[in-house]
Amino acid sequence: MSYSVSIVVPIFNEEGNVADLHREIKEVCVRERYDYEIIFINDGSVDDSDSICRTLHPLKYIAFRKNFGQTAAMDAGIKAAKKEFIVTMDGDRQNDPNDIPAMLDYLTANHLDVVSGWRKNRKDTFMKRFISRGANFLRKLLVHDGIHDSGCSLKAYRAECFQGINLYGEQHRFIPALLKIKGFTVGEIVVQHRPRTSGKTKYNWHRTIKGFVDMISVWFWNKYASRPLHILGGLGILFIMIGGGCGIWSVVLFAMGRKMSRNIMPPILTVFFMIMGVLMFVFGLMSEILMKIYYGVQVDQSYSIKDIIENEEEQADRV
Repeated sequence: MSYSVSIVVPIFNEEGNVADLHREIKEVCVRERYDYEIIFINDGSVDDSDSICRTLHPLKYIAFRKNFGQTAAMDAGIKAAKKEFIVTMDGDRQNDPNDIPAMLDYLTANHLDVVSGWRKNRKDTFMKRFISRGANFLRKLLVHDGIHDSGCSLKAYRAECFQGINLYGEQHRFIPALLKIKGFTVGEIVVQHRPRTSGKTKYNWHRTIKGFVDMISVWFWNKYASRPLHILGGLGILFIMIGGGCGIWSVVLFAMGRKMSRNIMPPILTVFFMIMGVLMFVFGLMSEILMKIYYGVQVDQSYSIKDIIENEEEQADRV
């Protein structure tokens, strides 16, 4: 089946991979007779990735002014996409473009909105696989997106999934979870994972910590984004009740003739929990108001684009 598809690829210091990856994607799209566009987003590379990308045809090329992160690059590419389906993948050639047809077929045959790749046989280092498994375990406890490998960048989407969606932080890993919260259907198929042949991995402990923080954010968004007063107000009421209990404890001690100078902890706890309870409840009300404002305004993007270049297909390729 012929599809209308945008292939979105963030690039960061991948001078040894971009030309071959572009060639592979193009070969797949031409073979399958897709109505396609290839979008590379240069996330502030300091090697020759920029100059190489500017020579590739056909290509929609977006260059950032500096490194803003993979999620920002993914967001810019998705917003630039014009086709019916969007496929995202990494720029290191570990994702295989030959998996794209099967993903699109699976998506349409099962009437899904998202299909995520599952790197069942990963070609990464032991430490990277160990960290990924730990992150996947935590994700299953908190996010419940129903897939095995949320960290795999090779995913296929219907374009309407991203209407009104802004990505930030390290949230590219949790796009299926964010979309599932909004009611989109998510599926998964096994894909190839190739060993890296050029360049260096961009993953480190900084990104692991950021990913965990964003996982908490997605969990909160899933549970309480539309009703923050439920969690903050609930905690406020709990603290007020504990403060009330401490107050009763203080009164009982006073009635028993105990000197407050020797039993100062109950009054201190009373004041502390009462103040915390009122503050939590007020924060809940303020968060409720902020969420209503959030849903009513356009959120500013977290990155800055330097150039957008569209290299048309060369005449020799059209013949």
